[in-house]
Amino acid sequence: MSGAAVAGAMTPGRTATGPAAGPWLLGVRHHGPGSARAVLAALRAARPAAVLIEGPPEADALVPLAADPRMHPPVALLAHAVDDPGRASFWPMAAFSPEWVAIRWALDHDVPVRFIDLPAAHSLALKEPAPEEPGEGPERAEHAQEEEVTPVVDPIRVLAETAGYDDPERWWEDVVEHRSPTGERDDGGMGPEGAAPDDAPGDALAPFVALAEAMSALREAYGDGGQPRDAVREAYMRIQLRTARKEFGDEVAVVCGAWHVPALAARTTLGADRALLKGLPKVRTDLTWVPWTHRRLARQSGYGAGIDSPGWYGHLFEAADRPIERWMTKVAGLLRGEDRFVSTAHVIEAVRLADTLAALRGRPLAGLGETTDAVRAVMCEGSDVPLALVRDRLIVGESLGEVPDTTPAVPLQRDLTRSQRTLRLKPEASERELDLDLRKETDAARSRLLHRLRLLDVGWGDPVAGRGSTGTFRESWRLSWEPELHVRVAEAGVWGTTVLTAATAKAASQAVAATALADVTALAEHCLLAGLPDALPVVMKALADRAALDADVGHLADALPALARSLRYGDVRSTDTAALTEVAAGLAERICVGLPPACTGLDPDGAETLRGQVEAVHGAIGLLDTGAEPGTGLRERWDAVLHKLAARDTVAGIIRGRATRLLLDEGRLPEDEAARLMGLALSPGAPPADAAAWIEGFVGGTSGGGMLLVHDERLLGLVDTWLTGVPADRFTGVLPLLRRTFSAYEPGVRRTLGELVRRGPAPEGARRDDAAPPTGGFGPGLDRARADAVEPVLRLLLGRPPEPAEAAV
Repeated sequence: MSGAAVAGAMTPGRTATGPAAGPWLLGVRHHGPGSARAVLAALRAARPAAVLIEGPPEADALVPLAADPRMHPPVALLAHAVDDPGRASFWPMAAFSPEWVAIRWALDHDVPVRFIDLPAAHSLALKEPAPEEPGEGPERAEHAQEEEVTPVVDPIRVLAETAGYDDPERWWEDVVEHRSPTGERDDGGMGPEGAAPDDAPGDALAPFVALAEAMSALREAYGDGGQPRDAVREAYMRIQLRTARKEFGDEVAVVCGAWHVPALAARTTLGADRALLKGLPKVRTDLTWVPWTHRRLARQSGYGAGIDSPGWYGHLFEAADRPIERWMTKVAGLLRGEDRFVSTAHVIEAVRLADTLAALRGRPLAGLGETTDAVRAVMCEGSDVPLALVRDRLIVGESLGEVPDTTPAVPLQRDLTRSQRTLRLKPEASERELDLDLRKETDAARSRLLHRLRLLDVGWGDPVAGRGSTGTFRESWRLSWEPELHVRVAEAGVWGTTVLTAATAKAASQAVAATALADVTALAEHCLLAGLPDALPVVMKALADRAALDADVGHLADALPALARSLRYGDVRSTDTAALTEVAAGLAERICVGLPPACTGLDPDGAETLRGQVEAVHGAIGLLDTGAEPGTGLRERWDAVLHKLAARDTVAGIIRGRATRLLLDEGRLPEDEAARLMGLALSPGAPPADAAAWIEGFVGGTSGGGMLLVHDERLLGLVDTWLTGVPADRFTGVLPLLRRTFSAYEPGVRRTLGELVRRGPAPEGARRDDAAPPTGGFGPGLDRARADAVEPVLRLLLGRPPEPAEAAV
């Protein structure tokens, strides 16, 4: 068949002639509303005795669930290996998928329906497990149907190019999607029929005959299209078709990918087909229905289901008439909900513009390209910002399907579903934030569930920084349910039948297998957050064992903050943390003993790492301080360590500077002493690189060091004097470190420091009210006028009556 013949066969309006007798091979494009309408028309006209559908035969027992009123597409058949749940495949179906339409028609008319593709037991065994890399895993588990149906040679693209189109989607819309239905809705309420009840089978089958001719030409030219496994699948489908014809006669309809139609129509022997299937590997499999999303049907989601705009296709399938007008009304409603002014006149003008663009471009009806251009020009005033919202919410869509409670599922999935219902945490496809108040019983239970799922690697929610209170009784989560999480739940089912028992078993197993002390302490924190009291004894024993054997101060410093947070959260969650307190106190004592020697003889990278650990330990000590008598508590021990670090010349400069700053911020170091230490660190005898490192530790980063220099003239003067005294040949060596230090300040802080340096220091002994220009901040003199101006505000805040002079003012 020539290219011109292919184009002619697929030209809109061409009536193909073909036999009206079965079996009827209905070649479709998966998730195509035009194909779905055509399938409905063909089934209604032909009234087959049985319907065969491309899909795993193990799912035959699940077909009756499609008629359940609680089943709402998009949904997907999920098949996974029993012994390796991560090896899984999906068969998604939307309301506009031809397979779903055929299933619903068959159930509504009491017609037997069967799946005839290669069993999942074989397809999963043939499929190599995907490597666990970023962006891979269950979300990359290919849909066996789509992955193997779509050849290296894209038939839709070839047909579009043959017909003179440069866009296969636009060609498909013109040829298939814009075929106007002539009948009414089916009594099952599944969308436009596409054929009147009295349509002749030959008329209803005409599109499929034309598509079969085109695919036959492509198969002659390209063979298997680069997918040799198709021969095995097609051999199995031919065997199943023979079996169905023996049982039901020739009155059988087959709904499959159009690419397979020529192979199913080919004359082969039963022995040849069985020879292709001989020796196929096999695994035990489980199948079920799971909810799916429109977003997962879109190519841009990373899951190649074959369509760019599932929301638009769903609209085309559901709109019985005037699809463009109804679409523009949807867009207007969405934009109005976002507080954009869109009037009825905008809708009318957008429809007219879309129709005009279709006429100018020679299209039978306005398609997605024309409607999008019209929306951008009329409703979005030429901006792509609101148009992005239309693409996300309508063109792609956020629909999440539902399956009935009677759907087979692993016990862990059933327990999770019950918990979600009890806690009123409905899975949603769209991303949303959830703020929890742990003082409330329901919110605390929600938090425990989400933490348990994280421990089981079921990433439904991710903790985020809260926008409100930072207290320990607040938690914020970002929730987004992806269909692939059903695979994660199936994988986690090996640990237990409920979320609690599974999380407990996995935590205990990880505690025994962990080799790093920090891993065990992090696990202990997870157990407290997740409310796993039965796992804590095992974790605590592992923690005590690792802590006793680990003499590396760096490892101890990495482990302590997690323990401190665990104690903090345990207090909020009313958890018994006595064992944790004892281990944490022991770790802190060992850190206090071993830290000073560990801070000497370090290279720059090692010093930077240890500086971060000193900061983390300082924060942890603040949480662990038990309030013992002054001089005997943990806080006093730690302060003594910081004084040692700040005073020793052998300690790396960045650590000495940070220790000085921590003591100053805590009020444990007089300002005069801090100035003395800075003067020593920045003395002419100190190497410039070491002095720059001290400055980085003292005022670097986002620790508020810039404001400290703004408000303390002495420290700023010391830094300025040292910096101007660095020799020219040494200045280039310290410049990168200084740039890193000061570039982290806020722009306003940098600007203020520049102004202070430009003015220069105040003369020695000058006061704020002297004629000399001030340097700003708190210098040697007191600015009494500014201090007096603050007093009335303080009295107002404290509720004290103003002085008589103030009242008079």
